[in-house]
Amino acid sequence: MDYKEQVAEIVANAQFGDLIEFSYPIGYSHWGVYDEDGYVIHFAVADETHMMNTFRSYLQTVFPVCGDLLLGETKIRRQPVGEVTVPKGAHALVCNNRHALKPTSQDEMRERRDALLDKELTYKLFSLNCEHFATFVRYGKAMCNQIPGRTKNKECEEATKVFADIVAKYYT
Repeated sequence: MDYKEQVAEIVANAQFGDLIEFSYPIGYSHWGVYDEDGYVIHFAVADETHMMNTFRSYLQTVFPVCGDLLLGETKIRRQPVGEVTVPKGAHALVCNNRHALKPTSQDEMRERRDALLDKELTYKLFSLNCEHFATFVRYGKAMCNQIPGRTKNKECEEATKVFADIVAKYYT
């Protein structure tokens, strides 16, 4: 199944709050949360102008693991699943079985989503990344299982605190 067909399958079958994994051919993944109507919420570059998007696509080709990291600030962005910039050969799928946590209610997920949407954050590979964000929205705990040498299914308390503080501030 090609990438466009994978995206179409996600749009046809995903439910609000599902984790969307954009699996890169080199073994790492970009993560987001499905937000209905064909949209995903994810860590994206803060400036998504046409020129920046073209440059970002080039960086993803040259540096498939860390192209976005070279751009600095990131923003929690809502965009169509098919418009998420990924390197050639990436696969997109609903993936709710990689974290040993029970999802929270959709109302709680929506509260976290609403509070975090459009926030600009500094991307930190080990302590504040796209998988931390996606798992925080779905489970209320930030977790990243793809960092080599790190314990799997262990909460990243630093990321959980950053996100939880933003959510608490949003609702006070």
